[in-house]
Amino acid sequence: MTLYQWFIFFLGVQIIHYLGTWRLYEKAGRKGWEAGIPIYNSIVLMKIINRPTWYTFLLFLPVINLIMFPIIWVETLRSFGKNKTIDTFLAIITLGFYIYYINYTQNVTYIADRSLKPTNTAADTVSSLLFAVIVATFVHTYFIQPYVIPTSSLEKSLLVGDFLFVSKMNYGARTPMTAVAAPMVHDTLPIINKKSYNSWPQVPYFRFPGFQKIKNNDIVVFNWPRDTLFNMYLPADKRYDKPIDKKTNYVKRCVGIPGDNLQIKDGIVFINGKELILPERAKPQYAYKIAEDTLVNIDFESYLKEMEITDGARLIARDTIFVNAMTFENAAKMKTISGIKSVTRFISKGPQDGIFPDFEDGKPSVTNNWNGDNFGPIYIPQAGKTVELNKKSLPLYKIIIAEYEGNTLKVVGDDIYINNKKATSYTFKQDYYWMMGDNRHRSLDARYFGFTPEDHIVGKPIFLWMSWDSNGKGINKVRWDRVFTTVNGDGQPQSYFKYFLFALAAYFVGEYFWKKRKAKKTT
Repeated sequence: MTLYQWFIFFLGVQIIHYLGTWRLYEKAGRKGWEAGIPIYNSIVLMKIINRPTWYTFLLFLPVINLIMFPIIWVETLRSFGKNKTIDTFLAIITLGFYIYYINYTQNVTYIADRSLKPTNTAADTVSSLLFAVIVATFVHTYFIQPYVIPTSSLEKSLLVGDFLFVSKMNYGARTPMTAVAAPMVHDTLPIINKKSYNSWPQVPYFRFPGFQKIKNNDIVVFNWPRDTLFNMYLPADKRYDKPIDKKTNYVKRCVGIPGDNLQIKDGIVFINGKELILPERAKPQYAYKIAEDTLVNIDFESYLKEMEITDGARLIARDTIFVNAMTFENAAKMKTISGIKSVTRFISKGPQDGIFPDFEDGKPSVTNNWNGDNFGPIYIPQAGKTVELNKKSLPLYKIIIAEYEGNTLKVVGDDIYINNKKATSYTFKQDYYWMMGDNRHRSLDARYFGFTPEDHIVGKPIFLWMSWDSNGKGINKVRWDRVFTTVNGDGQPQSYFKYFLFALAAYFVGEYFWKKRKAKKTT
């Protein structure tokens, strides 16, 4: 929905509210017209039902307001003595329109000093659960949210089984764009594997100011731009056009920011003509072919285990193995092993299937003859900047123009038409980023799906609170050296778990002595 459509919808809701409650406002000692003033009517209603004024704020937050509306309907009825179970049921099942019936047909009396405490244990439990869901949804949406790493694309920096806290505030919290959705789940309801949202209506994109910009080498969580799956774990039987905020969550390293010129040469990323120097914590990995002396029987499995190479290896000849992911440091160690003849980094040559911008056709990269190791140069779009459009440059930006920025695009002969007007250039409406995995040959990243729009950015991973190794045994299933470590920063990660345990123990000891001292005072 556009801003204009939302404005009309908002006015419609205000009219519905006024027509259904103005008499109740008068019975509560207020003026009937107060029910018709947007926002102010909500503030007055909170006073009528004896709830805090800040509840009004929650009524305008997408998803959270879906929980708040039924609460307000029920609270309004109870403020006028309608507190039976049937009243609660009718309020919810009629989506609040039961209040119309009360407003026009019932001679109710306003109860100014009604008790706000639940009348029974069940009601108290439901009230507590609803409040907990509201608070959790608010925190998840606007402050911090837990995520789990499902793939090895950032292996060494982030491992499969890492549990992260992702800050929504660093880059600015994004308000939900999908207005009707289940709280605290993403695109799929657990257990039943059903869609967790309704695609309509969509709220216009809005992001609160952050306190930092995305920089080169930042690890970023974002919505996968080309996601057309029903959910990230089930195969797609057809294309699903998901809302932006319900696309699969991905985590990659941002190697290119808006305005950069990026090129990949033999697997090495260059930004604006200079090699991108990765931070110490980053461990880029590449595929290698390792050949051994045929007279030596090398125990490769032991060496790979010692080097913590978990992404597998396979035999491609009697004396040669292919390792999917190995760092430069481990490759250098391999070369020192007796019996190793050669350690050669695999570098793709010639056009590769599925490479951007030709991935949609499922054909080799015929436009530019690119592959995963040799790619570009390519300009990363910046909001307000203009690029020349022709048949050579159009493939790079056609998805931006037609899909991410909502224009009509068609090509007639050598002419390009945007919104039915002939175009020789295009000015970008938002920023874009280039996201790549450190595991260069085992990562579905920007080399395959292209640019990531700014409105797809979710947040910044800041803290790793748990790391679970599915291949470990017993207590070693937990990677203790990774528990309570920061994701970013200089030097190697350091676990703060022991400090957490110390603080926790100090809290319980302090609470014990405080209670003991308090008990002595009362006696």
